[in-house]
Amino acid sequence: MPAPYLLASSLQPLASPMRIGLFGGSFDPVHNGHLTLAASCAEQGGLDSVWFVPAALQPFKLHGPVASDSDRVAMLRLAIADIPARDVSTLEIDRGGVSYTVDTLRQIKSELPDAELFFLMGADTLRDLPGWREPDEVLRLATPMVVQRPGEADIATDVPHVRVKMPPMDISSSDIRRRITIGELITHLVPPQVAAYINDQGLYR
Repeated sequence: MPAPYLLASSLQPLASPMRIGLFGGSFDPVHNGHLTLAASCAEQGGLDSVWFVPAALQPFKLHGPVASDSDRVAMLRLAIADIPARDVSTLEIDRGGVSYTVDTLRQIKSELPDAELFFLMGADTLRDLPGWREPDEVLRLATPMVVQRPGEADIATDVPHVRVKMPPMDISSSDIRRRITIGELITHLVPPQVAAYINDQGLYR
């Protein structure tokens, strides 16, 4: 049985309704891998805009982010300042508590009922989606846009989704934080303005 996904390369941008990609996560800190994922989805998936949605507290990371909410938002805004069709939504931080995707989608859909929503994720996250809060409602409100990295096998799933290819990038926020604590350079892993902010604020030391 073929995998239930659409080939992103066959999708074309539509003038209406607006196609918005929602990219959630801790972004602790945001790095070049996040930006490349967003760019790949925007280009191949025909998105009009990508919104970075930093979580207040992720359901599967209840220990919480290391940097403060304001610092994570500031780094995101610096990272996307010169990239068109990018935005930062503080919806989940403003709401507080554990950040559930279904609540976020409901709120955005209520404010933008005509928008076509996609939520950006890696293949491993798609595998976990049935364990999310109200997964059927999540899929009713938005379509997963799943990034497939080179060498990754197709995931056996009945969840309809859009597949996007992404260049190989071995970057993680946890490794960046580790590098900072031992004094290694991170300038090749994050945008320069983010590296400067981390240094100026003394984050992750």
